[in-house]
Amino acid sequence: MLRRLHKDQPAAFAFTPANMEWAQGQISKYPAGRQASAIIPLLFRAQEQEGWLSRPAIEYVADMLGLAYIRALEVATFYFMFQLQPVGTVAHIQICGTTSCMICGAEELIAVCKELISAHPHTPSADGKFSWEEVECLGACANAPMAQIGKDYYEDLSPAKLRELIARFSNGEVPVPGSQIGRYSSEPLNGLTALKEFESGRTQYNASVQLATDIGDTVKRIDGTEVPILTPWRAKPALAEPAVADEAPAAAAGGIAAPLAEVLTAAKPELAEPVAEGVKPALLSAPRDGKADDLRVLEGIGPKIEALCHELGIYHFDQIAAFTEAEVAWVDANLKSFKGRVVRDKWVAQAKIIVEQGMEEFLRRAKTNDY
Repeated sequence: MLRRLHKDQPAAFAFTPANMEWAQGQISKYPAGRQASAIIPLLFRAQEQEGWLSRPAIEYVADMLGLAYIRALEVATFYFMFQLQPVGTVAHIQICGTTSCMICGAEELIAVCKELISAHPHTPSADGKFSWEEVECLGACANAPMAQIGKDYYEDLSPAKLRELIARFSNGEVPVPGSQIGRYSSEPLNGLTALKEFESGRTQYNASVQLATDIGDTVKRIDGTEVPILTPWRAKPALAEPAVADEAPAAAAGGIAAPLAEVLTAAKPELAEPVAEGVKPALLSAPRDGKADDLRVLEGIGPKIEALCHELGIYHFDQIAAFTEAEVAWVDANLKSFKGRVVRDKWVAQAKIIVEQGMEEFLRRAKTNDY
């Protein structure tokens, strides 16, 4: 199936401050030089914030990770969990249409969506509140038919139940997810036939539904307030250093999590001391003749990494082409959250082709990564 970006795109995208902290937490899971591994969670977080994945959002995430835009676009267009067009402002309803659900009435649920939302999938309703689509198996076959609404499963549905859910969502309610006929999880319709001794000690809802209701993380846009739950490693004592103690309360007063103040402080160029590793190359205080080369031509360099290069005093291809192994080590060590990119993306080899053989030859070879 051909998946294209929507014809109407917003002018810009940016994570909320709390979502930015969440994103930095995801990036921190991966070793230096492997931050691109965070591409899927960051794209999905951008989608959760806005409801769908726009081109500015995809490019924003690519810049954060130092990726060429095409690489982020490849991921976003490959996975069907990414919505590439606007969805309902209240909820996007995904009806499972695979065998078990189809046999149990999925087609009747789709008919309700066509009647109440839109005759066509991926088309918001007249009031803009809802959209729908048919999807492949969502793995709740024992509780068919079912739908994923927002982040949660609504199971054991009937046309009447789905009508009721849509009406309640439209009125601002958030019905409890899970089985809509009172089943605890996936036990038989007539109740448990084994392990009955555990029935009295269980929580009000099954684990996934209980967590969703406890943290209020159901049908809503994600603003990042879930940071303490979803990125617990960011709250390690080591993060609470005395050096940032004065800034943390001020940040918290503005509604930004304290760890974010540390992230933003560390990102300030004037506060970042150069790392003494390798040999410092010949750097420039400004580009020659007032015009820098477009370093983003090199694979692996996006706007953020280019800005870091300028901070360090790297403006031209011939500077990069002349790096020795020791100088590469120094640059890699000083690329902040993008450490290791010089070696990983073969900057020196790419720059040498440009300097020695010209841009036309470089662009020809770039098509096949022939460096």
